[in-house]
Amino acid sequence: LNKTAPCVRLLNATHQIGCQSSISGDTGVIHVVEKEEDLNWVLADGPHPPYMILLDGNLFNRKVLMQLKGTSRVSGLAVSIAKPNPPQGFSPGLKCPNDGFGVYSKDYGPQYAHCNTTVWNPLGSGISYEDFDFPIFLLEDANETQVIKQCYQDHNVPRDGSGPEYPLCAMQLFSHMHAVTSTVTCMRRNSIQNTFSINPETVCDPLLDYNVWSTLQPINSSGKVDREKEVIIVATRVGISLILLLTSLCSIHVLFMCDLFFFLLQETFDYIGSSRMVYDMEKDKFPLRLDNIHSFVELNQVALRNGSVLWMHTDPVSWMNESVQTQVRNLLDILSDSSVGANVTLREVGYSQPLPPSSFQRFLRARHIPGVVLTDHQAAFQNRYYQSMYDTPENIRMQYPEGLSPEETLEYVTDTAKSLAEVATVVARALYRLAGGANNTSAIQADPKTVTRMLYGFLIKMNNSWFQSIIKPDLKGILGDVPQHYVAVSSPVNTTYLVQYVLANLTGTVVNLTKEECMNPDKAPNTEKELYDYAWVQGSLEPNSTTRVPYCVRSTVHLTKALSPAFELRQWGSTEYSTWTESRWKEIRARIFLVASKELEIITLVVGIAILVFSLLATHFINAKADVLFSIPRDPGAVAY
Repeated sequence: LNKTAPCVRLLNATHQIGCQSSISGDTGVIHVVEKEEDLNWVLADGPHPPYMILLDGNLFNRKVLMQLKGTSRVSGLAVSIAKPNPPQGFSPGLKCPNDGFGVYSKDYGPQYAHCNTTVWNPLGSGISYEDFDFPIFLLEDANETQVIKQCYQDHNVPRDGSGPEYPLCAMQLFSHMHAVTSTVTCMRRNSIQNTFSINPETVCDPLLDYNVWSTLQPINSSGKVDREKEVIIVATRVGISLILLLTSLCSIHVLFMCDLFFFLLQETFDYIGSSRMVYDMEKDKFPLRLDNIHSFVELNQVALRNGSVLWMHTDPVSWMNESVQTQVRNLLDILSDSSVGANVTLREVGYSQPLPPSSFQRFLRARHIPGVVLTDHQAAFQNRYYQSMYDTPENIRMQYPEGLSPEETLEYVTDTAKSLAEVATVVARALYRLAGGANNTSAIQADPKTVTRMLYGFLIKMNNSWFQSIIKPDLKGILGDVPQHYVAVSSPVNTTYLVQYVLANLTGTVVNLTKEECMNPDKAPNTEKELYDYAWVQGSLEPNSTTRVPYCVRSTVHLTKALSPAFELRQWGSTEYSTWTESRWKEIRARIFLVASKELEIITLVVGIAILVFSLLATHFINAKADVLFSIPRDPGAVAY
């Protein structure tokens, strides 16, 4: 089985979640479960435990998984994707995402802590945060799923209420994890290994990626911005809102502004990206200080608007501060005014509701900053597939006509792209005015074609002509068909690289430098490498040719490490910062095969042992009688005639 996605082991300061197999893999007789009644065979009636379950995606829910977790008759789980998406929705995340790591606590707005007033993700089952002692694999290929079902039909279907006859179709899943218990335990073991072992073997790694940040006015990335200068921070986590922010930047980058843009990584895991950014600002490890922040605008979930409405969320606690209230009021008014004439209606949530899970909360923990979070939901999430495998392009109603070539699909402007371009237009106009621009912003218009190209590239097919043209030649290997949105533990994932180069393409400048000068700006005059980043990119194909025309792009786009401060401080049991780690493993694979009955295996073993004993006795007897059995004939000597 080649197209599988395994559930792996993750750990934090207090416990472990996820799945693993035994060290030699787990094996079981396959049983297909397509309705809840089929579970009776696995849990009670079946005579051949343990069972390896092929579970229909519509039954992959907390109720079923908790039943399977509570029995020793299950050795593993293979899940087929439900087609179409479960209509009732499916979210394996928590009902209160990132609980305990946002701004609301016993010391700050205790009435809003732990989602007391608003349950943001009511469909959240929390199964992603459960610990299972058997492997769980997602089957991504429908053809492989059908092969398993056929093997089951041929060998394992019960006959007349009695168990099937051998041989039976079985499955084996390998996903043994090295780390156990918690991040505190695994990091301590790492430390011991590194101290005393000649060949240390790491058992877990901190979750690590890179934040992408850029300014429209270049600043010294290794220096410090003057304290009297102020910036507007516009932030988003990687997702649909990423495309909106990129498009907004494309719409306004020609204007002289002083805005800072953050694309934050790993926010799902207790705000790793934003907490690291705040930490670096506080410790003077970033060009900006918290004091430089004038206001904060965050694009959160915005793709599933109900009609034309977009909601503006503010913090009710900092609203009580008069100076902050004035700035927030101005922020809300400018956003509302910018929507006039657009097919976007901006509404205020009100001051009795807290902020939704957002990166802005980590900045508020450090300082009272005027800010607003834009979402498509007033209270509970509109997205019924939050943090799930079903949160796909179909979920945001991306539809293309049949028969389009890949190039035509890349350029086809969908209704979703038009809708998101309208939101990007409003955001771009508001940002321009917030930064001191003129009131007349009608000339600022987001391009739907730019939106549709990014939607196609980030959500459907990364390996497309546009992405190929804007990245470095040595990074072309990252352009797989499917975008990788899961976090990394070392180098940036392909989505991070693409955010970097799309942003550079949209806001940067083509400069007349050779390849050597572009890759080594120190060798070229007047490159101001402290202010700019330089990238030698592949370029587009020449007409009717396979040859590309590369060029050098100068931009203000930078990467900064998104590693939780807990690991830099060696506070592995921290409750202030994220402590998530991922276990290491040796091998992950899956296979199906036929297995014989225990009786036949025992008979085969006994016969084998008997043959071995007989062979040993025969060999001993032959060796003892070798002089008789294998006597050497005498020399006939001379022959007389």
